[in-house]
This record gives sequence, structure tokens and C-alpha cells, in this order.
Amino acid sequence: MLVVQLIAVFLSLGLANALPADTGRASSVTTVTIVRGHGYEIEEHEVQTSDGYILTMHRIPYSKNTGYDGPRPVVFLMHGLLCSSSDWVLAGPHSGLAYLLSEAGYDVWMGNARGNTYSKRHASKSPLLQPFWNFEWHDIGIYDLPAMMDYVLYWTNVTQLTYVGHSQGTTSFFVLNSMIPRFKSRIRSAHLLAPVAWMEHMESPLATVGGPLLGQPNAFVELFGSAEFLPNTQLMNLFGALLCSDEAISQFMCTNTLFLLGGWNSPYINETLLPDIMATTPAGCSVNQIFHYLQEYNSGYFRQFDYGSTRNKKEYSSKTPPEYDVEGIDVPTYLYYSDNDYFASLIDVDRLRYTMNPSALKSAYRMPEEKWNHIDFLWGLNIKEILYDRVINDINNA
Repeated sequence: MLVVQLIAVFLSLGLANALPADTGRASSVTTVTIVRGHGYEIEEHEVQTSDGYILTMHRIPYSKNTGYDGPRPVVFLMHGLLCSSSDWVLAGPHSGLAYLLSEAGYDVWMGNARGNTYSKRHASKSPLLQPFWNFEWHDIGIYDLPAMMDYVLYWTNVTQLTYVGHSQGTTSFFVLNSMIPRFKSRIRSAHLLAPVAWMEHMESPLATVGGPLLGQPNAFVELFGSAEFLPNTQLMNLFGALLCSDEAISQFMCTNTLFLLGGWNSPYINETLLPDIMATTPAGCSVNQIFHYLQEYNSGYFRQFDYGSTRNKKEYSSKTPPEYDVEGIDVPTYLYYSDNDYFASLIDVDRLRYTMNPSALKSAYRMPEEKWNHIDFLWGLNIKEILYDRVINDINNA
């Protein structure tokens, strides 16, 4: 019974044309309303992947302080697990990376992976049925990123863009560039915040609880993998507004939940942002995305989804899943990582550093702030001075 309860706790906490704004979503706090609320121009664009998923991208084409000032170099931002394009704008013009890049002279595009709040449609499958959710982050790497990035390059009429990813946005980058080498020439440089590839030394208690059972092929994984996980709902919005505001005595519950997910005892958490974070995050994903990460933790490999030896033979012509060829990636890459990150541990990031092609790895910045955690890469206090100024300088000089 205890094991079942722990699993329940894990599952409850775990981790083309411009279109008019969609006002029919669960939350009134959306990427569009946030950006427009700060006076910036924002566009919504849709693209369909080769396997039928309809994805929404958000674009800040220019700064409100300059107006349209001609074509700009393009930056593409990709969110992490259970997140969305809202990640990059929640913190406001003085701290949100999308605004800072816009002020630095960039045309800023923000992707949304299949299954999240903004990308929950398909050409033929209903999100109310299981087949829609039969995907994981490998599919984001081989279908979603190519569709979105090719669209952005075509729409802006440029040959290259700069890629910025956080967490799962870094994992899908490694998948893309190990599986589809043509993107080497289309990505000017990649800037990876809290990079996640190997995960054997992940310190999250959620992995410790869920890994032994859910991190390997079995009937439970097969039965429950293709299902929606933690969608954005009105209940979560209400929870955030009531329990996470500055005035609420229960705010510690919200901060402790973020600590559990991202790393303990960070002094950088911006508590004022908590209601908006809860209104937009979690943004939903497939359970299989969680299971695939737990497989990485359990196995010590960075490889494709493990279906078990019998189905692996059918899927991969091998009893074991193929590993991703990180060493073969030849895109100029910058890593940014920290000590207090439950998902991207120092040992695992070091393995990534030593595996990458030395000519591709341009910089690996270990943040001096020892308590900086996985969530702080998005919403940490003083993040502009602590991290984003460096990221933008790296982008400018890449």
C-alpha cells in the first residue's frame, strides 16, 4: 500500500499564418495576455508536425521601445517539462529572457511542445483519447523542433537562428541534433540552461520514489504511459491565487513544492511570482515523458525509450534502445549549470561535458551561486544580473 501511495504522490507532483489570440484557454494568464499587458507586440503562429500535431508558437518581433526597426536576428526559446512559452515572460520586462532578448535587438520566438496548454490539437486525434498522448520527449526532438524551427526560418527568411533551451528543452535539442544532422547548419549557436541528458545521479526524491518501478518496462508503464499528465486547470489557477500570494500564510506550501521539484533551500525564489507560476505551470505533458526520464535515471544511459526486449527488437532491431550520439553533435553549444539542481546534477553535467565534441562545446558555465536550483534558471531573483546578461553576451559573440 505504501508503494502505491508513493506512486500516487509522484504522479500528482512530478515533473502558416499569424493568428488572433486564443481566449478560450483554462487560464486568463496566458503568454499573450502577459506580453500585451507589458505593452509588447506579440503574435501567435501555428505549425503542423509531420505526424499531425498542431503546435502554437509565440513571437515578440521587436521591442516596444523601438517599434519595427527592420529584420532582426532570430532567437528560438524552448521550454522544459510541464512548462510552456509563458516561462520566458512571467518575470516581466526587467527579468524575463524573452523581453531582454527583444531589447537586445532580437526577433524572439517561443515554442510550445505537443500536449501542453498551447499545443493540444491534432489533425485527426482527440486529446480526450489515449492515442493523442502516445508520445514522449524523443518525439518533441524529432518532430516538434524541426517543424517549429523550419517554420521560423521560412517565415523570417533567415538561414540560421540561435537556440535557447531549459531542462527538457535541452534534452530535445540533443535528440534533434543526434537524429537529424541537417540542423547543424541552421542553428548558429545553442545556449542550454540546466542541461539534461544523462540523469543517473538525479537527486530528486520523485526519482528515488518512482524510478525503481516506473523507470523500466512493465505492464504499469505500458498501461498508463499514453495519458495526459498535470494539465493546466482552473483549479490550479484558484490554488495559486488563494494559497501562493504574498499575503497567504500558506505560501510556504508553494515554495516547498518548487523546492521539491527543482532543488532545496534556494534563496532566489521570487515569491511574488508564485500565483502567476501556478496559473501557467504545470502546462501538461504525456506521462511517457516522465517515464522516459525515469528510465534515464534507472539505467544510467541517455538513450531512446525502452519498451522491453521484445518490442525493442521490433522498434529498433535490437534488444536494447539505441543511445543518442551526443559526441557527434557539432553545433556551437554553451552550457549553464548549477550545484543545487535536482535534475541536472554536477556529475551528470560533467559526463555531458566530457562526452561532447570539444570543438562544439564553447563554454560550460558553472554558476558560483551554490544554491541556485533548476527553477531559478527561469524565475530566480536578480536573474538578469546573475545569469541572463551572460547568456545574451554569449549569444551576441557566438
